[in-house]
Amino acid sequence: MPQAPIADSTVAPSPLTHFDPQGQAHMVDVGAKAATHRVAVAEGRIRMLPSTLALIAQGHAKKGDVLGVARIAGIMAAKRTSDLIPLCHPIALTRVALEFGLEPEGPAVRVQATAETVGQTGVEMEALTAVQVALLTIYDMCKAADRGMSITDVRLLEKRGGKSGHFIADAPAPTAQA
Repeated sequence: MPQAPIADSTVAPSPLTHFDPQGQAHMVDVGAKAATHRVAVAEGRIRMLPSTLALIAQGHAKKGDVLGVARIAGIMAAKRTSDLIPLCHPIALTRVALEFGLEPEGPAVRVQATAETVGQTGVEMEALTAVQVALLTIYDMCKAADRGMSITDVRLLEKRGGKSGHFIADAPAPTAQA
């Protein structure tokens, strides 16, 4: 029977919190952390044909109220984040809100999600998951009109609370070079 490898105590700790000193994935222990009010704001866009944006704006998409359905999908996704991201803690969300902006110059729909909790770990993953699923829902509801839509610029805009303090994104999301 093969022997289990012996842990090397000289291995430096990883700066990535989801890995132990031996490089094994683990769920971070947040048990000793203080419960604080935590907020995360994320955003993303789905770029599309002008005619697809017009369908959304006029409420004429065949599947119904695109942004209303995407809002509910984003909220539901935030609540299920720990089921989707393997090492993410299940948390009690106190608020999830999604806002949509129609950007004719894109043309695109911008989604912004805010997630909040009072707890021992942050809500960045919940905000980012809400954005991604809302964008995917827009794609699903409009794909009959435009299969060339592109989800872009998904990023964390702001994070408040916890040991690492306040983060505000200081630069626009990178854009693809032609």
